Formats: sequence, structure tokens, C-alpha cells
Amino acid sequence: QVRLVESGGGLVQPGGSLRLSCTASGRTFSTYTMGWYRQAPGKEREFVAAITWSGSRTYYADSVKGRFTISRDNAKNMVYLQMNSLKPEDTAVYYCNVYPSPFDSWGQGTQVTVSS
Repeated sequence: QVRLVESGGGLVQPGGSLRLSCTASGRTFSTYTMGWYRQAPGKEREFVAAITWSGSRTYYADSVKGRFTISRDNAKNMVYLQMNSLKPEDTAVYYCNVYPSPFDSWGQGTQVTVSS
């Protein structure tokens, strides 16, 4: 059974930074391209960033390019999202999952709120 657990969210002022973490268990995630997604209130879940199994390629939504950095540690089954220069429009619940076809099972997500 797949289990994804996200952490690291919180309240931050505009321009601030956060680092999200995702731990995966139940499958050999080191072979998957992993992604971060987010869902803002009243909006559909959207893609944020992805990283190939080797870490050699990364992909970003235009809205976060240059501000967010995705990384992974396969030995620990961990995926990270470093978020800098945060904006109020980055406020959302952030989730990790396989990219581009996520598993049906999602974690609880971690709330990121950007507000002064």
C-alpha cells in the first residue's frame, strides 16, 4: 500500500521561504518521477514541480519557475521542495505524488499560507 506523508508547511510572510518534505513508503519510489502538486481553496489541484528518478531532470510550473527547487534523496525515499520568494498566491495545500500520473492514494498534504 502506498503511503505519502508531507510536512514542512506553515505561515510565512511574502518573500519568505519554506522547505517541504515528502516521505514515501510502500513502493520503490526511487524508480518513479516524483512531483509536487498544490490545491488552493476553491481551485483544482495543480502541478508545481517534478523530478526524474535520477534527479537529472526537473520540471516546474511557470508560476514557480526560478523560485522553487525540487530535489530528492532516494536512499531515504524523500522528496523536497525548497520554496523561496513566496507570494500570497502560493497559499495552498501541497501534496507529493508520482508524476505525471499520480497514484489514487494521496497524503494529507501540508498547508502553506503566505500572508503578512
